[in-house]
Amino acid sequence: MSVALALLGAAVLGPAAVYAAAMVRFCRAWQQLPALQPAPARQVHKSDGFALTVIVAARNEAANLPCLLADLSQQTYLMDGGSAEVIIVDDHSTDATPAIVQQAALASPFALRLVQLASLPQQPTGKKAAVQAAVAAARAPWVVLTDADCRVAPGWLEAHAAVAADHTAQFASGPVLLTGQGMLAALQGVELAALVGVGAAGIGLGRPTMCNGANLSYRRAAFYTVHGFAGNAHVPSGDDEFLLHKLHAAYPTGIHFLKEAAAIVRTSAQPTLRALLRQRVRWASKWQHYEQAAPRRLAVLVLLANVGLFAGLVSLFWLPHGWPLVLAAWGVKLGADVWFLLPVLGFFRRQPWLRWLPVLQLAYAPYALATGLLGLRGGYEWKGRRVK
Repeated sequence: MSVALALLGAAVLGPAAVYAAAMVRFCRAWQQLPALQPAPARQVHKSDGFALTVIVAARNEAANLPCLLADLSQQTYLMDGGSAEVIIVDDHSTDATPAIVQQAALASPFALRLVQLASLPQQPTGKKAAVQAAVAAARAPWVVLTDADCRVAPGWLEAHAAVAADHTAQFASGPVLLTGQGMLAALQGVELAALVGVGAAGIGLGRPTMCNGANLSYRRAAFYTVHGFAGNAHVPSGDDEFLLHKLHAAYPTGIHFLKEAAAIVRTSAQPTLRALLRQRVRWASKWQHYEQAAPRRLAVLVLLANVGLFAGLVSLFWLPHGWPLVLAAWGVKLGADVWFLLPVLGFFRRQPWLRWLPVLQLAYAPYALATGLLGLRGGYEWKGRRVK
């Protein structure tokens, strides 16, 4: 074998093999995640009459909020005697979001309050400011967060209440499923399912890396113990993962994942490629600010594995005899993804999405590079607001 071919093999097969080993480990951790133990509503500690506070940050969500509020009114936890309040935080909306909340509060079957950032001192903006304001206003010891454009199943609050009943628990991450029709939605769905699965596996391994702010909960006292978003408040994104990392550092055994179908939160996939890239750039903008080693290592490994495959294809123009090495690397990477995603997509009941995996793998290297580099730049547009 020539030196060039040997270097090619190391460049494409090496990262793919390390990636495959990681996926096998993550798959085992996913499968070993403990089942959720139901907790009757009466077992959850109450404070000022409320056991849970649901927090929803909203900006220009007049079209989506009624659906979420309807879902919350159908929660089995409330029907079984559980107590919860809902706080909607309006982040300077320019539509009818505040009016919809105020009108809904008049006939709501649960305590519903509106907090407007525009009425607070300094008139703060952004998701972190909204969450901070809601946590301060909450009257329950455990807060549950989702987004205004999400849909939740009737057992969603009950699942989070089961974790809240465990007095050693400090934080719970829940599964998020993308919905929509067509290839773009399916590709986004596969990607997010993989992220959810890897995040859950990391929690199972005791090395949390990621979670999703559309479905999580935590103890208010723990939030204040780690000083909330202090240290990363200047980063517009990351209200979920930065807090996860801080809480894990303070409470290594207090982090949980809700591997429970009733806990799945559904939200729509981005309708266009441009909207998708804007969202992913927003997500990527926080990676450079990670302080923990586990998420940094994982991000580098995923990037190297995908870029290595793409570079291997390009190298065939100069080293056509290297095609067996490139093919082997692609097979190792794809096989590892299939091995990992089979049980994860089975949990979501989306096994047919596996057929999109080769397409996603072809597109992932330029896609990851583009979003990563744009994320490093730090600026993006979100919900009609330019973020620097």
